[in-house]
Amino acid sequence: MNKPPQITDRAALNKNRSRMTETFLFDAVADEIQERLGEVNRTFTDVAVVSGQPDYWGQYFPNATHAADTDLLDLKPLQHDLVIHAMSMHWANDPIGQIVQSRNALRPDGLFLCAMFGGQTLHELRTCLAEAESRVTGGLSPRIAPMGEIRDMGSLLQRSSVALPVADTAVLNVSYADIWALMRDVRAMGESNALDARLRTPTRRAVFETAGEIYKSHYVDDQGRINATFEIIYLTGWAPSDDQQKPLRPGSAQARLADALGAKELKLPDTNN
Repeated sequence: MNKPPQITDRAALNKNRSRMTETFLFDAVADEIQERLGEVNRTFTDVAVVSGQPDYWGQYFPNATHAADTDLLDLKPLQHDLVIHAMSMHWANDPIGQIVQSRNALRPDGLFLCAMFGGQTLHELRTCLAEAESRVTGGLSPRIAPMGEIRDMGSLLQRSSVALPVADTAVLNVSYADIWALMRDVRAMGESNALDARLRTPTRRAVFETAGEIYKSHYVDDQGRINATFEIIYLTGWAPSDDQQKPLRPGSAQARLADALGAKELKLPDTNN
């Protein structure tokens, strides 16, 4: 079995997370998770939360088992009826491994629910920093985690063999006075650069000043504030169970769609003539 590439510097990530003081995005995600669980006609009694912020998520799930989002999850097979992977998948070296391990921890018909930053997150900052660094230094260095696009994450969810997989996304737009305020917020969220391949020497201030100028020339609102995008991807799926509903085989329908809709059926023209 090939070992996944090392994307994240775990020591740096833990250090960044220990400084977390700003939670407004996490609060919005936590509220959304609670709302989604409320829409499920099920009472969950054996919950596990996978995250890098156990104290934060413990406020919402005080009776849950909390597991660190390390490459090998400390979860036992078939022990839970709900596994929540909370705002840490975007730092995973092996996302599909995280999903499969979470699914394996579920009993049949247990629910997997994941919330993570998606690929559109901070696309403005990523673009401006890349252009600024190229101008000032003549090169580029990794600065923002390579967060997955919803289509790619949906494909990984399907590959993990969960039942009834669903991937959807929500976008939160936040405005800031300038790039410095944005970067302070990112740091306060515990989401600063923890890439293993990151530049290990201090970045020249000119890079950030140039990035700030580029940002204000492309992503400014009517009040002169810069806009920042945060995309949240939600993944849900169920551990397979014989009691779950199954899709019908193609061609096995017993009634016509036109009859069900009360509409007249129109035949397509023969294109072979």
